This record gives sequence, C-alpha cells and structure tokens, in this order.
Amino acid sequence: MASPFDEFEVDRALRPSRDQAFDLEQTLNAVVALYARVPGDAFTANSLGPERFGHGVVIGARGLVVTIGYLITEAEEVMLLTNDRRQVPARVVGYDQVTGFGLVSALEPLDLPAMPLGDSRKLASGDAVIVAGGGGLSHALAGRLIARQPFAGYWEYLLDEALFTAPGHPHWSGAAVIGPGGALMGVTSLQMNQMRPDGRTPIINMSVPIELLPPILDDLARGQLMREPRPWLGLLSQEADEGVMVLSVTPGGPADRGELRRGDVILAVDGQTITSLADFYTRLWALGPAGVAAPLRVERDGDVFDVEIRTIDRASRLRRTQSS
Repeated sequence: MASPFDEFEVDRALRPSRDQAFDLEQTLNAVVALYARVPGDAFTANSLGPERFGHGVVIGARGLVVTIGYLITEAEEVMLLTNDRRQVPARVVGYDQVTGFGLVSALEPLDLPAMPLGDSRKLASGDAVIVAGGGGLSHALAGRLIARQPFAGYWEYLLDEALFTAPGHPHWSGAAVIGPGGALMGVTSLQMNQMRPDGRTPIINMSVPIELLPPILDDLARGQLMREPRPWLGLLSQEADEGVMVLSVTPGGPADRGELRRGDVILAVDGQTITSLADFYTRLWALGPAGVAAPLRVERDGDVFDVEIRTIDRASRLRRTQSS
C-alpha cells in the first residue's frame, strides 16, 4: 500500500539534516501513519469525517501508540502504516477529552523502536525541533518552537500551555514534535496562521505538550480515566467585545435544549463576568462535574436574560469503541 501522504511530502529544503545528536532514522521509524474509519452515523462523523488520516508515535514496546484524539474518536477500524509500508491493525485504547491525547494499541507486532517521552518545558523559544509524520525523512520538517502559551479552542477545549512551532507541517494531525535529543515533546493538533506586524500570516502548528501524558497514561492505557468528566454545553463559540459569542449549537445538546442560538453572547457564568474564551471555560468547569446546572447571562438582540442549562458529559454522545 502506498503511503496516503505521498502528496504531502515536505519540501527538501525544509527537511532536517541527518546530522543530529541522535539516530534520526530510528527515531523517525517510531512515527507511523494512521488511518481510522468511523461509522457514518457516529456523532463526530459530520464534523470530523468518517475517514481520518494522520499520524501516531510508538511509545511502548508492545505497540502502544499516542496520537491526537480526534483522529480516533468513535473509530471502529484503525490501521497503522509503518515506514516500510507494513499495514498493522490496531484498536482504540482511550481518548482524553481534557488533553486531547488518544491511544491505540497495535494488534500485531510492530517491531518498531519506542520514542522516549521528553518534557517540552525544557525547550526555550527559538529552540530547534523536528515535526515528523509517518513516512520517514520525506515527511519530516525542521522547525523551531516559536511560543509556549495558553490555547482556547472554540469547541470547549483549553490548554494552559500549548506548543506553537513554525513552519507549519503540510500534514500535521498527530505528527510528532521531536526535541534536540530525540525525545517526544508534543503531538501536533492544529494548523493555524500566525499574525505578524508586517501583515503576513505564515502557517504554524499547535501541539499538545507531551508532559501532560504521563500523569494519565496508566489510566488511559486501561481505557478508564479516574477524573470526573467536565460539564459540556455543546456549543462552538468565539470571543466577543463582551463575553463570548455562540457560533453554533450541537443539535439535541444542552445548549440547544436551553434554546441558545447562533449570535447569542454569553456575558456571565454563575454571576461572574466573562473576560475571554478561556475565562468562560474555566468558570463553567469550576461549577462541578458533568451534570451540573450552568447559570448563564445571555444577550440577544439587545435584550439580556438569565438561563440555566443542565450540562452533560461530552463522551455520553459518542459511540462506544471496541475498547469500551
């Protein structure tokens, strides 16, 4: 089988030099391409697609692979493709809604080296990194860490610190961020545009720092996280001049049942004024675990009113995988 990423090869001028302080070829062999198939009627099929391609990184001798969770959410089939073009079936092990990490386990021997887990907090802005997808050197990019800062996603997601690297990888989902010593520093999640003072908007990547994985790894590998699920409203939102504006609501979700709609501006949570998207999530999640009632103050067409919405666990809307 040909690599599904042949058209996404990194320009030769942007590939890393083979002259590294570690065995580059062996390290890149720990990165695999990943294909996931999701039922067409799954909750995430419309938003994320029924077929998903990305990457994963071997982190365990028995074929444990870390990836970005949206690739494998509700997947009923997962296939790993090694750099020597072997196809190895895998099963979903777990997906952590808080960090965004996903785990799969190979169902046949991968016979690949495991990449050691590093600590991205040891990286400084400007430090060299390699962002690598499955496919070897032709899918690896020499980049740099340009920032480490909070990230709030419009889909009710927040990282206290995320990694931002440049230039952007042409196929970023689940790609490995590799540090100067050959250790895994992060897993790539998004492609974004960086706003520069000169008006240019170069493409960059946002990645989840790998040090968020060890505290949950054992539980996630068992397919059962011990933390209580966060309350979920089921809306997409963005920052407004005051509060956050609703972009859309999930049909049948809590926000939909609470009759929120596109264009509404959420001004406060439990009487506390919202100053940013991150502030909105922080105040919402501070109310308690999933199932708690969320008192919101909302502005619509110049009118301000209060509404109380009963939250749920986001995972309750997802199809159970073979690991569940």
